[in-house]
Amino acid sequence: MYREFATPAPTVSILTPAYDVARFVGAAVDSVLAQSFPDWEMIVVDDGSRDGTAEVVAERRDPRIRLIAQENAGVSAARSRAMAEARGEAILFLDADDWLAPDALSRLLAALAEAPEAVGAYGGYVVMAEDARPGDAPLRRKAGPFPSGDLLETLLVENLFANGGHLLLRRDAVRQAGPFLPQLRYGEDWEYWIRLSLQGPWAVAAGAAPILYLRQRSGSAYHRMARDPAAFAPAMLAIWGNPALEARLGRSRFLQIQRRAEAENAWIVGRELIRHGQRAQGLERLRASVAQAPTPKRALLLAAAHAMPMLPRALHGPFVAYPG
Repeated sequence: MYREFATPAPTVSILTPAYDVARFVGAAVDSVLAQSFPDWEMIVVDDGSRDGTAEVVAERRDPRIRLIAQENAGVSAARSRAMAEARGEAILFLDADDWLAPDALSRLLAALAEAPEAVGAYGGYVVMAEDARPGDAPLRRKAGPFPSGDLLETLLVENLFANGGHLLLRRDAVRQAGPFLPQLRYGEDWEYWIRLSLQGPWAVAAGAAPILYLRQRSGSAYHRMARDPAAFAPAMLAIWGNPALEARLGRSRFLQIQRRAEAENAWIVGRELIRHGQRAQGLERLRASVAQAPTPKRALLLAAAHAMPMLPRALHGPFVAYPG
C-alpha cells in the first residue's frame, strides 16, 4: 500500500512549530509516538519559548524526534525552518497544542496511495476544550462527508481545513509551493493551501473517525483575530495577488469568486463578533455578507441571529457565545 513512498528517508515528516506550549506539547508528541504507522520523523521547532516547552519535548527520548531551537520568529518562519530540515516523502503540519488519532498517518497514507495525482489527503477532526486530555468528550465533530478532487474554487471562498494537522501533503507539492509567507500572522495556512491547490486535486481519508483532535484555545489566532476585518487583509492580498489565480480562472470567474470570498469573510467576522458579545456590530457584518452573496441558508441564519435574544442558548447554533 505504501510502496510509492519507499525510501531510505522516513516516509512521513511531522513538523511542529512550538511557542510557549509546555502545557500541551507533550500530548502532541505522545500522539505521534502512538502512531500505528512507525516510519516517521517529528521535527519540533521551539520558536523562542520561555515556559519549558523544549524540556517537555526533550523528555520524550526517541531517535525519530528532532528538537530545533531558534529565536522567536513567528509560526510561519518556524514551519519553514522545519520544512527545510524535513526528509520525508510526505509532510504533516501538527500544531503543538493538538494531537493525532493513533491511525492518522496510516489512513492518510492510504488515501494518498489510492490517488497518485493528489497533492494531499485530509480527513475529519474534532474540537476539544482547552484543558481536554485524550479520551475526553469533544465539543463538536467535523466528520464529513468531505469533498475531494479540485478544491481550488471552494478553498478560495472558504478555508475547508482547520489547520495542517489533518492534512498529509506530498513532499514534491510542498517543495513546488515553497515556504509559508512570514509576513502573514493570520490566514497564512489558508494562503498556503491555495498555492497547493493550484498544483492538483485532494484526496479524502476513508472513514468518519477523526484524524485530528484540535484544542479550542482562548489565546489562538482565530479566537483573537477572526472578528477583526483588518486581520484578513494581508492574507487576502497575498491570495488574490497571486497571478497564477487569474491565469487559471480567467478574469470574469476570478472576480466572481473574489466577491464571494469577501462576503464569506464578512460572515465570519460578523459571527465571531456576536460570539464575543458584540451583537450589533456582528449583525451589521452578517447583513452586508448576505446582501453581497445571498443564499437561502444564510438568509435563514441571519434571521436566527436577529432572533437570538428570544431563543434559548441551545438554539444559538453557530452564534453561541464563547465561554467566559
